[in-house]
Amino acid sequence: MTSVTEVRRIGVPPVSTVAPGRRRRRPARIVLHAFLWVVAVGWLAPLLLAIYASLRPYAETAELGYFSLPRDLSFDYYVDAWRRGGLPKHFLNTLLIAVPSVLATLFFASFVAFLISRRRIRGGKLLLILFTAGNLLPPQVLVTPLYVMYAKIPLPWWMSWPSELLYDSYWGVIAIHVAFQTGFCVFVLTNYMDTVPQDIVEASIVDGAGVWRQYWRVILPLVRPALGALATLEFAWIYNDFFWAVVLMSTGDKFPVTSALNNLRAIYFTDYNLLAAGSMLVALPTIVVFFILQRQFISGLTLGASKG
Repeated sequence: MTSVTEVRRIGVPPVSTVAPGRRRRRPARIVLHAFLWVVAVGWLAPLLLAIYASLRPYAETAELGYFSLPRDLSFDYYVDAWRRGGLPKHFLNTLLIAVPSVLATLFFASFVAFLISRRRIRGGKLLLILFTAGNLLPPQVLVTPLYVMYAKIPLPWWMSWPSELLYDSYWGVIAIHVAFQTGFCVFVLTNYMDTVPQDIVEASIVDGAGVWRQYWRVILPLVRPALGALATLEFAWIYNDFFWAVVLMSTGDKFPVTSALNNLRAIYFTDYNLLAAGSMLVALPTIVVFFILQRQFISGLTLGASKG
């Protein structure tokens, strides 16, 4: 019988003893998979615990603890949170703030990114650094001057609903979100637009396309994955904002839905199971937006992963 050594000596590869369709797993890959499972469970555990608590009566969890087996499960807390929290009205307030903020941020950021990346203006890189550096400024340091400024700036007559001042108006919260989020979007879109071949833009110029047509018809369709990824992130960040709405608004009926969760808290007692149900209802729109823009979001995040 020919030995394995003789087979290798004559140049014939030995027959693999591993069964087809099964690969020998290396210890490093096993450790990596175990680490990913631990991280995934760590991220999902608080969410699953909140869902579990929202389906149980508070008296039961107070008696047996949150990690005990349930006696009764129902959706009563979700109905109660929807009614007591006034969530439909506050959901509308959130959409009136989040949707215009995201659209305005992406519009202005794409304009600036197009100017820096495609037009090659003098000092463009310095402008990009300034926009990026703006993200490093903690928003809390601007609370006092912004509050004073908002309380003194009147709105024009066509913007004076539902407030005559920039303070306690949707316009003021939208403006601050656009101001703080534009820098990050400019940074991402500039780097994305740099990957677009210059030949495409030059071909459009030969065909007689002006600056606006180059931006609207050539560049924007090519950076759609980046816009989808940024739209998902920006909507989640602005939707979940609690800080600016509380600082720049005083009327409770105008608060976004994250601030409205305080309506579910009593003065001397808080039903945390009810609060968990309200939190689950508040989180649903961001999950829906993620699934709608999932393909664009993943495409934007994996840009350049296959290069080299």
